Amino acid sequence: MNKHNFAPTILRAYDIRGIYQDTLTEADAHAIGMAFIATLRQRGHGVTVAVGRDGRLSSPALAAALIDGLVQAGGEVRDIGCGPTPMLYFAGVTWQCDGAIQVTGSHNPPTHNGFKMVMNGKSFFGDDIQQLGQVSAAGVANGDGGSVTETAIFDDYVNRLLQQADAGDLSIVWDCGNGAAGPATVAMTQKLTGTHQVLFADIDGHFPNHHPNPVDPATLDILRRAVADSSAAIGIGFDGDGDRIGVVDAKGRQVPGDFLTAYLAQDILARHPAAPVILDVKSSDMAVNLITQSGGDAQIWKTGHSHMKKRMAEIHAPIAGEMSGHIFIADDFYGFDDALYVAIRVISQMVRSGQSITDFVDKLPAQHATPEMHIACSDTEKFPLIERLAAHVKTSYDSRDLTLIDGVRVRTSDGWWLVRASNTEAALVVRAEGSNPDALDRLIKNIESALAAAGMNWRV
Repeated sequence: MNKHNFAPTILRAYDIRGIYQDTLTEADAHAIGMAFIATLRQRGHGVTVAVGRDGRLSSPALAAALIDGLVQAGGEVRDIGCGPTPMLYFAGVTWQCDGAIQVTGSHNPPTHNGFKMVMNGKSFFGDDIQQLGQVSAAGVANGDGGSVTETAIFDDYVNRLLQQADAGDLSIVWDCGNGAAGPATVAMTQKLTGTHQVLFADIDGHFPNHHPNPVDPATLDILRRAVADSSAAIGIGFDGDGDRIGVVDAKGRQVPGDFLTAYLAQDILARHPAAPVILDVKSSDMAVNLITQSGGDAQIWKTGHSHMKKRMAEIHAPIAGEMSGHIFIADDFYGFDDALYVAIRVISQMVRSGQSITDFVDKLPAQHATPEMHIACSDTEKFPLIERLAAHVKTSYDSRDLTLIDGVRVRTSDGWWLVRASNTEAALVVRAEGSNPDALDRLIKNIESALAAAGMNWRV
């Protein structure tokens, strides 16, 4: 029996993540492969698994170890090589694989890496990951019939992205950030009409130009300048593995994921009237109102790509989106988060509707909101603190004004505030939105006093 114990900090809520050669090693990757096959068998599934990887320096070694583990346990592996995470999801769907695993550190620092997993067409997360750890610790026997074949899907993926695409004569700047989406972006833009400038398309795990996090305003500075210099209609950036999108309009304004979802929902709701549209708990009330005005049933749900995909399937939502830039489209697509496909949908909607993303932002009321603020808080303390905070607000606010599905979100007469535990780092996430600047100041003070009641001293 092959027994292996993981560092508990790497078994995260959405996926497995750690620091390469510290908390995450090739031995861990090998054990993940073996335990994944054992779990497939325990659940009565087959053992065909698609495997992909991003462009991080550690990804080839971790992918090779993962594949060795899958094969040693008897898995039949289809290796698609390096590419964006949504290309791996696409392979899993297209080939009807029993499982799919992407080796990726997403937007984390270059020293980090991890694994995003799918089993039987559904996100493998939360309790699934904890069970994987238990299976590995109990021991996995070698299996028979294991094999690995390298199978290309790049061309099929790019062609699927381009189905019904229409870029008109738009001028567009793309920033791939030296991440895994670069080659697919180049291939895609070569087949689109319009004018395209692609920045940093070569995959480089050192990320020499900027960190590939398209939600961090600082990482969009180069994109903003390029949009201004070329008088482009839109700038589009991707994270390290291509499942999160960042957008700046023609005036250089960043368009958060919740508002981008509201923009796309206008088109989708015209075909799916009154359909549910999901936003994550960090999203703006303004985005909720925009969706409602478009005829949609706007619903708030837990942050996290795995949570969102699961909820989408449960309530048959045609679109969902997070502030972080994970946007999920099930309308004429597969329901997973594919930033390249989202980009195509935004561009095509701009052309067909005649409403540019700049026009859309121009019409938005003034927003009085904080950015997403992070408070350092250890992994062992952050969830107990949220429990204490929830207990406090239950005694201080009407239950109708509380949303406790993911942290604590409190609605007041002039806005709302949120405190939740990050599932990807040792931190609390704080956000507030008021009807005016004075209201926002009051909401921030409400957060400070509520946190103090829960045992944390925090001041903006």
